[in-house]
Amino acid sequence: MRLFLAIDLPPALSEGVAAAQALLADADGLRFTDPEQAHVTLKFLGETPPERVETVEDAVETAIDGASVDQFDASVRGFGVFPSLDYIRVVWTGIEAGAAEMTRLHEAIERETTAVGFDAEDHEFSPHVTLARMNDARGKDHVQRVVEREDPEIGAFTVREVRLKKSELGPDGPEYETVSRFSL
Repeated sequence: MRLFLAIDLPPALSEGVAAAQALLADADGLRFTDPEQAHVTLKFLGETPPERVETVEDAVETAIDGASVDQFDASVRGFGVFPSLDYIRVVWTGIEAGAAEMTRLHEAIERETTAVGFDAEDHEFSPHVTLARMNDARGKDHVQRVVEREDPEIGAFTVREVRLKKSELGPDGPEYETVSRFSL
């Protein structure tokens, strides 16, 4: 099964995510994420045999204990892109308040999951919520203008847990299911 660790945005913020996506609606070549599945990925684990789930759960519990992060408030706003405005692959909204706590959680989870055999991330962690993926460059100019001029405020929420999630790719995009929850 395809697994990742994440902080889910609450359903109340899906309207804010959809409103931010609406600012990009005129850009051709974008594939939007489902606002109701909005999340911050802390660690992508990839294809994982079911018999390894317990090992992952133990590693995450150790990581959360070691990160010393209690429940915290987070806010989501603005636009950004990966890897750059010249070559856009992902359009995202960022984490303002709560970014330091998410980074500590990511670092602890990274340390513990790599210790049990998962690959290390090959890029710097930047807490964000993916809004869209750019399939081709037809709408690049529009995306660049929106990202440079707009600063949508998605909303704020309290982070109470990290979730181990399963991703299944379907004809309408990925569907996510929570496998385990880890309270902060």
